[in-house]
Amino acid sequence: MSESPRRLTLYVRSGCSLCDDMRDDLALFSDELRFEVNVVDIDGDPALRARHNVRVPVLEYADHEVCNYFLDPVALRSALAAE
Repeated sequence: MSESPRRLTLYVRSGCSLCDDMRDDLALFSDELRFEVNVVDIDGDPALRARHNVRVPVLEYADHEVCNYFLDPVALRSALAAE
């Protein structure tokens, strides 16, 4: 039986170039590290907008922040290895 991919959450907003960059950078690691990314637009939820607002993009795994603004490959590997 094959292990299912882990789920990361990427909080973004429309028109955010840093968000687009992080989404593209994550794609480079997804096959190697076996994860899928759930992309959530914070502007569709007032609570998320209040929580993240200008800090997007924010990458979370297992309800813990991995990084924000730019993808940190070391932090990503560490978060996935800590499970």
